[in-house]
Amino acid sequence: MQQFPHHYTISATASREGDVALDGNRLPQLASAPPAEFDGPGDRWSPETLVVAAVADCFVLTFRAIAKLSRLSWTTLTCEASGTVDRVDRVTQFTAFSVRASLEVPESTNEEQAKRLLARAEQTCLITNSLKATCRLDTEVRVVQPAR
Repeated sequence: MQQFPHHYTISATASREGDVALDGNRLPQLASAPPAEFDGPGDRWSPETLVVAAVADCFVLTFRAIAKLSRLSWTTLTCEASGTVDRVDRVTQFTAFSVRASLEVPESTNEEQAKRLLARAEQTCLITNSLKATCRLDTEVRVVQPAR
């Protein structure tokens, strides 16, 4: 890992109508538009869906790093995140996030350790720690029988 601080720069380019083009150094361009809830087409990534995606992605990447350091054996992690946008004191904002993590582990894995590491990933996730909305984590650890 590089020394702190880290810097990230993205450019957003748009005309009066149509998609917003999001560009970053060495990244593929991404098209963005308002979600259906804000009278957009609803079939593109939006600022709202990108924030929720960042929560899910950061959780998975944080867990992966923690599990590696802890030498936890696991096979698959599925993370479903949802975000709630509401008006608070006449300000539209995210008011809550929910993360549902389902972890599959081999038979020999310590399930309690897996649960602790899932909780640690939620506690140390850069994105949720950077947002003011609350984040609730629900987890499931499933032991998977080896294929015969």
